[in-house]
Amino acid sequence: MLFHRKEKKTFDPAARQPMLHKSICTGETAAGFRELATGKFTEEMLIRSPEDLKTFMDTYGLKEVPPTEY
Repeated sequence: MLFHRKEKKTFDPAARQPMLHKSICTGETAAGFRELATGKFTEEMLIRSPEDLKTFMDTYGLKEVPPTEY
């Protein structure tokens, strides 16, 4: 049986801001990072359930739910 450790990833808070990007058409939510210099959003994970959001937050060590952008 294989065991997987949860890998902690890091990001530079001076250059990237964690965000939730929500579609106003479909309601689909993606978690990722917005580049502060350019405003470009990079999707890291699709959020389909509260467990997915918790996984994203645990992976990047976030304490608060990121703001939502439409």
